[in-house]
Amino acid sequence: MPDGPPTMGVEEEFLLVNPRTGHASPCAEPVLARYRHHGPLPEGVKVHRELRLTQIEAASGVCATAKELREQLTTARRVLAGAAAAEDCALLATGTPIGPGPAAPPPADTGRYAEIDAAYGAVVADYEACGCHVHVGVADRDSAVAVVNHLGPWLPTLLALSVNAPFDHGRDTGYHSWRMVLQSRFPGAGIAPHLRGHDEYRQAVATLVECGVLVDPDQTFWLARPSGRFPTVEFRVADTALTVDHAVLQALLSRALVRRALSDLDQGREAAPLSPQVAAAAVWAAARHGLTGQLVDAAAETRRPAWSLVEDLLAHVRTALDESGDLAEVQALVAALRADGTGSVQQRAVAGRGTAAAVRWLTARTVPVGHGTLLTG
Repeated sequence: MPDGPPTMGVEEEFLLVNPRTGHASPCAEPVLARYRHHGPLPEGVKVHRELRLTQIEAASGVCATAKELREQLTTARRVLAGAAAAEDCALLATGTPIGPGPAAPPPADTGRYAEIDAAYGAVVADYEACGCHVHVGVADRDSAVAVVNHLGPWLPTLLALSVNAPFDHGRDTGYHSWRMVLQSRFPGAGIAPHLRGHDEYRQAVATLVECGVLVDPDQTFWLARPSGRFPTVEFRVADTALTVDHAVLQALLSRALVRRALSDLDQGREAAPLSPQVAAAAVWAAARHGLTGQLVDAAAETRRPAWSLVEDLLAHVRTALDESGDLAEVQALVAALRADGTGSVQQRAVAGRGTAAAVRWLTARTVPVGHGTLLTG
């Protein structure tokens, strides 16, 4: 852990579609084979295939500042979009497919993805959901578990800020994050239980593996967890971000939440356990309503207007944001989000133009233009 704010990194999952019909296109392998011809990626940035060949992921390197993260995410999106276009595909930053088409992409042939297909059957057969995962550095594994305990009340608000998945293969679901509904079908999904230290966390995961509901210890469906690969807390709550701005906002808020949690722990303030039922209700309400209505305050166990919970979140992390130099940027990004709407709101606004027009719009929103802070919705 360096001096100063914790480091951060972001993994972005994207859909690959036919640019004229919006049908999901299984072109991840040829895109991966050619992306190097469309410009160098910043040091540390990596791209991968995902569960389905209709998806692709770009992972930033370890970043210390918002500027560094923004540059890495911007470059990765441009490079992957260029490679996709060369394969007659469009790269879309959407949490679920917007266009009609087959609801069951080709299954994986071998390896861990094939194990996942075999384990979960129809639950995963049509799973083309894309998320934005944020990693924030922590000093040790016990600290990571203690931090995760502090995050629970705030995760539904992070989801509400990120919602970008209103459609399911051409159908308007009425939800703002259908991706979260799909994810909730997996065993153990949602906000992690309150655990005391990494030994108890490891035992809880091992028990789920022994029960046959997880493929291996690296696979949990909790919305925030200690990473199994890196010395980080991993946030898995957000839909894939419509724009780089939205991804940066998630990263900065996530980092500030970790920093605030570490400060509370240093002062002896432990997190209070949440009611599992109320926590699940809070996640569902955020997926259903986004920022457009009443959400559930999981700590107070009551309903409140969505934007009042956002204001509480900003107040909770204000000192952490100020100390890291991110306060002004977060305030500007939240103001832009409030003016322009979440990804789900914006997607619905263009849906009436037809699938091809919506794909063109999403393609343009996915790939940044210009340089520096975008501050667009």
